[in-house]
Amino acid sequence: MRGPAMTDVARLAGVSHQTVSRVLNDHPNVREQTRVRVRAAIAELGYRPNRAARALVTGRSQLIGVVAQNSTLYGPASLLAALEQAAASAGFAVSVGSVSTLDRRSISAAVERHLDHRVAGIVVIAPVASADEALDHLPHSVPLVTVDGDPAREAALVTVDQAAGAGLATRHLLDAGHRTVWHVSGPADWFDSAGRVEGWRAALRAAGAEVPPVLAADWSAASGYRCGQMLARMPEVTAVFAANDHLALGVLRALSERGRRVPEEISVVGFDDVPEAGYFIPPLTTVRPDFDAVARAGLAMLLRQIEDGPGTVERFTIAPTLVHRASVAPPPS
Repeated sequence: MRGPAMTDVARLAGVSHQTVSRVLNDHPNVREQTRVRVRAAIAELGYRPNRAARALVTGRSQLIGVVAQNSTLYGPASLLAALEQAAASAGFAVSVGSVSTLDRRSISAAVERHLDHRVAGIVVIAPVASADEALDHLPHSVPLVTVDGDPAREAALVTVDQAAGAGLATRHLLDAGHRTVWHVSGPADWFDSAGRVEGWRAALRAAGAEVPPVLAADWSAASGYRCGQMLARMPEVTAVFAANDHLALGVLRALSERGRRVPEEISVVGFDDVPEAGYFIPPLTTVRPDFDAVARAGLAMLLRQIEDGPGTVERFTIAPTLVHRASVAPPPS
């Protein structure tokens, strides 16, 4: 049994198939009453436009290519899901080119595969320094936006304001009465990690507080646990800002094993607001990036390039928010 066709929609709505086509392509010369009637008929019939045919008529693909590292980390995975949702809301499908490493060879190959499929534009999720060289050598004729990339790079970029988020976390701990804040960082080659270190350090200096040495880690709970074991043996430590919630989870485990109570003896703040953060013991105060806002801004930037031509340097940062829970208290007297 065939699915509903455009002619079926036109018949039900009482209009011509040309009018249905205009509604599907958001043509301005359609009365609002007619547009509503056509949309209602589309919904009632469950009609799905043929994207390939539409691309032939309009000369524009309805497919967006995304290049992303094959990762289960919460931040990149959340960004990818948000991009797919934002694209779908705008009438675009997404083709994901997963790469094992974000280096020049892998990114270039993924972009070439997308171009072979005639995508309308490309989004690269590029959170690590190794991606910069690849981005510098991509063709300039392609609409392209970088998400979560190098904030110092002159390119179309949308990212979370990592330094501002770290500043929120650090100032919250200082405002609770802690004399300084220790930091468990992410990997040094990640822009997210570098921005959070920068924001943490700047907040401490602005408050005239001592800046302790950074405890370098990766993004895992196991790495946070190792750093937490060290912090738990240091009686002068009363506040810790972890660069993500999984690191914070490892820190909490290590502190618990050493009998250091959170938040009565040590306060802990994370970053990301993973879905489980409210169920940690204690529930974790953390910084929440708005991944949906990043995805919407990145897609809007890409669509402007598709309409007006590539090469525009736009930069947009999304401010995160602090989520207050139960892992912060004044230091012990």
